[in-house]
Amino acid sequence: MPAKIAIIGAGTTVFSLSMIRDLCLTPSLAGSTVHFMDIDEDRLNSAHALCERLAAEAGAELTLLKTKNRREALLGADFVILAALVGGHQRLKDGWAIARKHGYRFGGSLHIVHDEGFWINYCQLELMEDVLKDTLEICPNAWFMLVANPVSAGVTYLKRKYSKANIAGFCHGSNGVRYIARRLGLDPNEIEFEVPGVNHFIWLTEFKHKGEDAFPVLDRWIDEQSEAHFRECRDCDSMGPKMVDLYRKFGAYPIGDTGNPGGGAWGHWYHADDETERKWKEDPAEWYEGYFRHGEEEARKIKSIAEDKTRAVSEMISMTHSKEPMIPFIEAIVCDSPRTIILNILNDGNFVPGIPQDFQVEVPCRVSAAGVEGLPTKGLPQPLLSFALRDRVAPIEIELAAFESGSRELLLQLIMMDPWTRSIEQANALLDDILSLPYLSGMKERFGTTAKV
Repeated sequence: MPAKIAIIGAGTTVFSLSMIRDLCLTPSLAGSTVHFMDIDEDRLNSAHALCERLAAEAGAELTLLKTKNRREALLGADFVILAALVGGHQRLKDGWAIARKHGYRFGGSLHIVHDEGFWINYCQLELMEDVLKDTLEICPNAWFMLVANPVSAGVTYLKRKYSKANIAGFCHGSNGVRYIARRLGLDPNEIEFEVPGVNHFIWLTEFKHKGEDAFPVLDRWIDEQSEAHFRECRDCDSMGPKMVDLYRKFGAYPIGDTGNPGGGAWGHWYHADDETERKWKEDPAEWYEGYFRHGEEEARKIKSIAEDKTRAVSEMISMTHSKEPMIPFIEAIVCDSPRTIILNILNDGNFVPGIPQDFQVEVPCRVSAAGVEGLPTKGLPQPLLSFALRDRVAPIEIELAAFESGSRELLLQLIMMDPWTRSIEQANALLDDILSLPYLSGMKERFGTTAKV
């Protein structure tokens, strides 16, 4: 059955190609229309042209449209995928350079030296709300699929304020369990698992292979093979010494962006200084440099293929499913083919005990034409629940209160929650410098230069 899908931020070519590839590999959605929208005309044209070529190579029955007008893209949409990052990665780099000047490191809060910097989130939350309001006006029954960060703050804020909207947040971090399974010699297609938590803080608490507990297999690998792996790997984030140490400490295994060198880089004690990071084979700065380099290389490859129409697009993107959850989510709803997908939703069914019920959680959900039904989990071990409340829930609550009120004082309190903040003077200096970035003039005007009580 066909669907109408709008991709906002479709100029992110690798993402758009991945979505179209997965759509090509889903015959039940033949005849669907995808409307590409981006404000950058060159990126939009490039992504659209490459995706059209990929669909043609695959012999897929799809209609691919393009526009710079967001409201046009939303007309008749059944699904709205928000993948846009306001200002791109350069804004992250600018803010991180300022933060490092003021003594901040990776491994602290999500909101400073991380890809959910408070200055990034401010612009993202504005965009998310604007797109959702247009969606509710133009295609009110559509599913608003939040892919862009900050997923946790976005789902929490939007669902609280627009309770009747169909909203689901997406993250591929849970696919880290599949990597672990392969490392252990287990078939990823024959595992069952639970990874409850909040976005960028999820933990493997249930792990079975062919119905049998697989934690003993993981324990044997740690006892017998992990040290050799640690010696050989240069950047072994998902199965590295820090991740194993966290598992030993808490009895649950950190998954995805919970603790890897990029992502959340939790907890900060592994990142106290350069020597400590070397001990744990952690190098978040290099991890991100590699991430950015890879993006630049992909962009060059895309440009090369876009300019040479004799080359197959499939040279750069293999025709195997990405295992991303977005197209399976759409298929489950459109074709009423029920399946369980890990999503980010409100905890209004106490799916992760101990997390506030009006806050986002990442949990398995039953998805079908009837919608999305969160499934209960056993939750997190008490110490991890306490850390989730302190390091994820509390800062986001302060951030959202600041966003809604325009209070500089609340922004300062958010900065004060970062483990690397040592004084109010340091926090003020950081905030002043961030708000002086030329493209944040609107944010500076809103939050001012003196505290609002």
